[in-house]
Amino acid sequence: MRITCDFLVLGSGVAGLTFALEAAKHGEVIVVTKRGLSDSNTNWAQGGIAAVLDPNDSFEAHAQDTLTVGYGLSKPSVVDLVVKGGPAGIKKLIELGAHFDEKDDKAPSAVVDGHALDYSAISEGAISEGDFSRFDLTREGGHTARRVIHAGDVTGREVQRVLSLAAKKHPNIRVLEHHMAVDLLELSKHGGPHQVAGAYVLDTNPESAESGKVHAISARATVLATGGAGKVYLYTTNPDVATGDGVAMAYRAGALIANMEFFQFHPTSLFHPQAKSFLISEALRGEGGILRLANGDPFMARHHAMKDLAPRDVVARTIDYEMKRTGADCVFLDMTHHPASYLKERFPTIYAECLRFNIDLTSQPIPVVPAAHYMCGGVVVDGDGRSSVPGLWAIGEVSASGLHGANRLASNSLLEGLVYGQRAADAAANIRKERVQPDVPEWDAGEAVPSDEGVVISQNWDELRRFMWNYVGIVRTDKRLRRAARRVALLKDEIREYYWEHHVTRDLLELRNIADVAEMIIGCASVRKESRGLHFNADHPETDARFEKDTVMVSGEPPHLRHE
Repeated sequence: MRITCDFLVLGSGVAGLTFALEAAKHGEVIVVTKRGLSDSNTNWAQGGIAAVLDPNDSFEAHAQDTLTVGYGLSKPSVVDLVVKGGPAGIKKLIELGAHFDEKDDKAPSAVVDGHALDYSAISEGAISEGDFSRFDLTREGGHTARRVIHAGDVTGREVQRVLSLAAKKHPNIRVLEHHMAVDLLELSKHGGPHQVAGAYVLDTNPESAESGKVHAISARATVLATGGAGKVYLYTTNPDVATGDGVAMAYRAGALIANMEFFQFHPTSLFHPQAKSFLISEALRGEGGILRLANGDPFMARHHAMKDLAPRDVVARTIDYEMKRTGADCVFLDMTHHPASYLKERFPTIYAECLRFNIDLTSQPIPVVPAAHYMCGGVVVDGDGRSSVPGLWAIGEVSASGLHGANRLASNSLLEGLVYGQRAADAAANIRKERVQPDVPEWDAGEAVPSDEGVVISQNWDELRRFMWNYVGIVRTDKRLRRAARRVALLKDEIREYYWEHHVTRDLLELRNIADVAEMIIGCASVRKESRGLHFNADHPETDARFEKDTVMVSGEPPHLRHE
């Protein structure tokens, strides 16, 4: 079955829904989301949104912090446009109904165990331009000022809530939940350059009469807003949906990809056998949290001048080093020097989650370990989110915009999604008039049959994620990367054979995508013979000025370094 629209958005986080709401002013929008509308990386974000909202702060200071943390690969022009776009993006969220913590709040803006807390302390009404003085701002790693606006410790959930409600109500937005993109729909006319004209989308809703069928959705503009790829690693803070679908599809469609070696590992996820990689927000360290060894020794001062507020890559590597040096399974984040009442109000979700595992953060340190968290590379885009392939756009974590460079500054991710969602929608506004609706072919399953060997998927899935963690994790070596390259090549051959012989399922598509993501990460990491930002190679431990370039690649060609 063919479906048509003006704008097809794959993904339902902050970037995708911001784009959808703005683009809906100019045409019909379809939002495709793998599970529910709120199942996104955005919904899991805890810390907040970094933006210059304090008159004592400055755009120049925020930009410099971003450039410093980016280790020479952030693009100053992109950093400037994103930093300056922050206040306007936050203002729009507030006008949609987002509640952020204020300085005199009696209760935190948060949700605990599914129940909304009292928002009575928060004033109502639109916010005037530049009037952010009432909001409580916090500080996180790498920032030289308090500039992170937050909603308790569930800021992403609050952002997701208001954007999802607005999207559901908009008459020009159609949401397809429990649908997953299989591949981008590519067209080529008269032997000329190909363009993306939509996507093939699998209905995965078991309650749908169309479940298991693949539909062709044609669009004048196709927007990747699929988030990250944390599930390519064994341990991750990301939700199960984060399997790199967007960057994998763009890679197969011939789009330019960059900087995939820079995968951020969050320094502090909860260490407990029953905890599923629950994130312990960087905001705890922003509010004075101290990292300690099991014997109580605070260790960050020995490794960086900013101590516990050092950039994430430094903190993650330091924890990894200390764990290996001491043979410990984890380190500890200590907040016990704060009053219990403050901790319960400022971090209600983290407090409640830790308490579920008999850890009372008001009286005992939290056991933590690093986990894969954020993909700083992705689909190369310009300042408006256009990729190298006509008709294809990429915004948010799936993109390599030039903002993050070799390492992301804390809480710049929601900021990027807000700013690029708006910019891409503004730039795409004329597409409805400029391009003729493409005539696209329907999905052809060929001679594929249902599979009776699901164990192949689970076995390959587990093997891939484990060798990525062991060989291509926080610390890499040339030998480990060569081993990983051999393993991923063999797995891709097996997956390719399985894919063409059997009907597509979500599990199969996700496995195929994380294998492509793994290939990209390994390829980019293998050509960067230095250590920079999130990429640390023990065989090349120094930063080398000759490598102050982006690592770029296109499917079918070896990755290489290129100066933009």
